[in-house]
Amino acid sequence: MRRMNQHERWRHEGVPVYRHSVRCRSGMTVQIRLTHFAWEGWNEDEWERDALLKFKDEFPNLQYSPRASNTSLSSWNKSMDCCSWEGVTCDGKSGEVNSLYFYSIFLNNSLKEDSGLFRLAHLQNLTLSNCYLHGNIPSSIGNLSQLITLELSSNKLVGQLPPSMGNLTQLRFIVLSQNNLSGNIPVSFSNLKELVNLDISSNQFTGGNFPFILPNVTSLYRLPLGVSGLSKLENFDMHDNSLSGPLHTSLFMIPSLLWVDFSGNYLEGPIEFGNISSSSRLEYLFLANNQFKGTIPTSISNLGNLLHLDLSNNNLEGQVPGWLSQRQQVMLSQNSFNSFEKSWEVFEETNMEALDLRSNSFQGTFPYWICKLRSLRFLDVSDNRFTGSIPQCLKNATVSLTYLVLRNNSFSGILPNIFFNATQLISLDVSHNQLEGKVPKSLINCKAMQLLNMESNRFEDEFPSWLGSLPSLKIFILRSNQFYGPLYHNNRLSIGFQALKVIDLSNNHFSGSLPSFYFSNWHEMTTLTGNYDDSYMEYYVYYAAVYYNSMEMVNKGVNTEFERIRQDFRAIDFSRNNFCGSIPESIGLLKELHLLNVSGNTFTSNIPQSLKNLTKLETLDLSWNQLSGQIPGGLASLSFLSTMDFSHNNLQGPIPRSTQFQSQNCSSFMDNHKLYGLEEICRETDHAPNPTPHAYEDLFEREERVINWIAAAIAYGPGVFCGLVIGHIFVSQKHKWLTERHLL
Repeated sequence: MRRMNQHERWRHEGVPVYRHSVRCRSGMTVQIRLTHFAWEGWNEDEWERDALLKFKDEFPNLQYSPRASNTSLSSWNKSMDCCSWEGVTCDGKSGEVNSLYFYSIFLNNSLKEDSGLFRLAHLQNLTLSNCYLHGNIPSSIGNLSQLITLELSSNKLVGQLPPSMGNLTQLRFIVLSQNNLSGNIPVSFSNLKELVNLDISSNQFTGGNFPFILPNVTSLYRLPLGVSGLSKLENFDMHDNSLSGPLHTSLFMIPSLLWVDFSGNYLEGPIEFGNISSSSRLEYLFLANNQFKGTIPTSISNLGNLLHLDLSNNNLEGQVPGWLSQRQQVMLSQNSFNSFEKSWEVFEETNMEALDLRSNSFQGTFPYWICKLRSLRFLDVSDNRFTGSIPQCLKNATVSLTYLVLRNNSFSGILPNIFFNATQLISLDVSHNQLEGKVPKSLINCKAMQLLNMESNRFEDEFPSWLGSLPSLKIFILRSNQFYGPLYHNNRLSIGFQALKVIDLSNNHFSGSLPSFYFSNWHEMTTLTGNYDDSYMEYYVYYAAVYYNSMEMVNKGVNTEFERIRQDFRAIDFSRNNFCGSIPESIGLLKELHLLNVSGNTFTSNIPQSLKNLTKLETLDLSWNQLSGQIPGGLASLSFLSTMDFSHNNLQGPIPRSTQFQSQNCSSFMDNHKLYGLEEICRETDHAPNPTPHAYEDLFEREERVINWIAAAIAYGPGVFCGLVIGHIFVSQKHKWLTERHLL
């Protein structure tokens, strides 16, 4: 799972960002405040303007960046009032510039010590986030003594924080997350008495003695530092840094604390909380991705207001205590827990929304008490050793479930027909179990379903074409089961899988032919977007975390585990079945397709010429069929096609010439005796190249003569050998007889 960044969490919480911004004519939200300088001989507007122009000149690459195409700062010139410049906003009364806000602008440089920016001594709000800034934070930043908000997150800043930041006594918000800053917090930070938020997560801070340098910061609400004297401290966030050693328990004595996040560090040892007060307001505790060991301490049960507990990916073990049943979200994945306390079986009302037990050492039958979790939205018990059947009572929990992940256990029996009210179910993964029987008809009610994975079980059923009516189904995997029969029936209405992005039916017993129009309604694969989308299929499943769908699939000839599935990935795998007839010509409509594998069937006729339309195709496997004719020359123009296999067919004619074809292994074309043009492809292999068509007749005659000679040699060789042996024996014996006779 992925953690939300600071901006995402604030949006989720409704926390104000204190930008006090207005909308510029460029469409950017900007704020800047520039001071009135009583500088003799200078007009104050000119002073502010020249300071900003100097700042602009420090980033010569700005105007050439594609990211800055809509904000090239072309309006920053002396002919215009700086208050009308893109990215600049002035105070409505005084006319002074009060805020500067740039987000995702390609600056690609460092902040200079003498930067024009630091001449703006009355600047109140400064945001340069995700701007490709690198280098250190200059000490001159301490000149901005009126600064209230400082945000330099998501850059490439390095080094330690300058002590001069302690001069910024009006600061309320500091956001420096997602950089490469390191070291300790300067002692001068104790001067920041107005500080409300300090976010230095996702850096390389090591800790040290900095918890003891902030005794005067009395109004801090968001501080990733452990200072037990901060009576108003509510949020403590230092995830993804380099902290090591034990957990500092004194932090949890602060009664106002609501949020603690130490995840993604190197903390170790047992989790200890000491005599924590039952009046604690703590609601969110994140200790995931550390090196904690031992059991879950009983002292955590004193946190009566605790709602969200994440202990994932540690070295914890033992029983899961029953008092956790009263929490909303419990994340215990990737540990070594092996059982549950008896009290889990007798709890009454609970509002649990998320339970993650993935990758532990649980065994035995499915925990029946889970059926009582009627508010449950997320359940993951994958990668354990659960056995037995999936209980019918689970239908009580499916009313609210959005994610049900039972993957990689030893569940047996049928998948019960329990999905009549599962209208919110987005993902169902029962892969890698021992389930059998048919696909439950109640799945037709899962209108929100986006992923259905039934891989590697013993299901025996006809193809559930009726699932094609699910409007949101994107990932559909029936791989490695005992499904049988045709995919298409003339007498059955089929509207196709309109939202489908990935389908894997490989290694089953499907049969029959596919009509030429079979893929015509697969709209999600036919609509060519032209956009490159490197995002993943992700969903917010519980507070401050994101769940990624995953799957396994043969990709480029290798069984690949996709821990995340890209939004733009499209794939069809019908391999290792008994399909026959022609490959449907409508396959050429699927212009978004990245992977096509129909190997190991009995497809006949020619390879569809329409494959040349699949301009995003990367992998094509047509091997082990009965295809004939030539390889379409149009495939040579598919620039992304990097892996292909035409072996074990009845293909003939020339191999198309292109970089894609010339880079293939010789084995990708083997056992097609009438293919020719493989000389360059097979040059560096042990396979002899297929001949040209003019040489076929001579070759067959030569092969026949060679075979005859080999047969003769096989027959003649033993006779010669036997003759030599007998002759040797006879000569030896005769020589011995003559010798003996002569001696006599």
